[in-house]
Amino acid sequence: MLSDCEAAELLSFLTPSTRPDVKGKATEYILGLSGNRDGCRFLCSKADLIAALLALTSDPSVAIVKDCYHILINLSADETLHQVLVSKVKILPVLLKNLQDPDYLFSDHISTILSNLSRHEKTCRTVFEVLQEEVGLAKLVEIFCNESYNKKAKLHYMGPLLSNLTQLPEARSYMMDQDRCVIQRLLPFTHYEGSLVRRGGVIGTLRNCCFEHAHHEWLLSDAVDILPFLLLPLAGPEELTEEENEGLPVDLQYLPEDKKREEDPDIRKMLLETLLLLTATKAGRQTLKQKNVYPILREFHRWEKDVYVAAACEKLIQVLIGDEPEQGMENLMEVEIPQDVEEKLKEADAKEQEELEREERMRREEEEKEKRDAEGTDLEK
Repeated sequence: MLSDCEAAELLSFLTPSTRPDVKGKATEYILGLSGNRDGCRFLCSKADLIAALLALTSDPSVAIVKDCYHILINLSADETLHQVLVSKVKILPVLLKNLQDPDYLFSDHISTILSNLSRHEKTCRTVFEVLQEEVGLAKLVEIFCNESYNKKAKLHYMGPLLSNLTQLPEARSYMMDQDRCVIQRLLPFTHYEGSLVRRGGVIGTLRNCCFEHAHHEWLLSDAVDILPFLLLPLAGPEELTEEENEGLPVDLQYLPEDKKREEDPDIRKMLLETLLLLTATKAGRQTLKQKNVYPILREFHRWEKDVYVAAACEKLIQVLIGDEPEQGMENLMEVEIPQDVEEKLKEADAKEQEELEREERMRREEEEKEKRDAEGTDLEK
């Protein structure tokens, strides 16, 4: 790693007045350093180097600016370096200012850095506070939902950023302010085909918002109508009876033969977890039953191959077809669980996880065996 003298010499090359070729070699060298953990941690011990790189994000050379942003992405991927970036270097105001520029070339890089920085609660809180001061969450959602906001960037990673921010109760509260109409703007992206990252970020945001059980009735009401947006990606082309179709929300009735389900198992699992959260309240359970959700889940469970997703579906079905909790326990999020019972439940969850892992291994081994057998048959032919 560099000595203090070498680091000081490197810093001297990172000035606006330095010759472009020299400056380019310096940023290229630092980009190489940032490619591993030791290099990243060394760079974060030199906050003046990072501050110089941040300043060079306004350099006239596109190649130099690109190097600087890639370095910042690499640094932001390490949680232990977050405080240096947000507190010492104060990276956030510069990033947020540039993100608002509809002609800025590197907004996708900024979205990725902000998404990285907001993954863990401590730094996420700082990101949210600075965001509210500089931009505002409503403006962020506006930029995200307007696909033509910046023709030079796709801004898909603003989806995970929103998902990360809504791990904070204050961000969830802001998103679900009934006077702002914020969360409604995100719903169409639950089946957005252009980007798995954007789609997953939105569904993660909705799942986080559903932890606020006081808002369940509003989310399921006509004012938001969240249910069809969560169910449609799970619905397939299977033919349901006329009675089953008539009981479903209109958007889920008589789906075409070429209807495809969500392709990503992690997103399918998040959708099921979101629906399960909505069943935590009596009003939520009643709405899902009245809207005839069960046939969609029944067919989904028959189709699903991923053992973890299938297990999540089974939990949701058990709630829907099971008896209602006894009086005083209608809101499952407010039920106090004795410590000994909680420990037993954790043990049961751990055993279930082990069993699911075993099933998944067996499924993969079976698939590999079938593949080998098929290749052997082809060779014989």
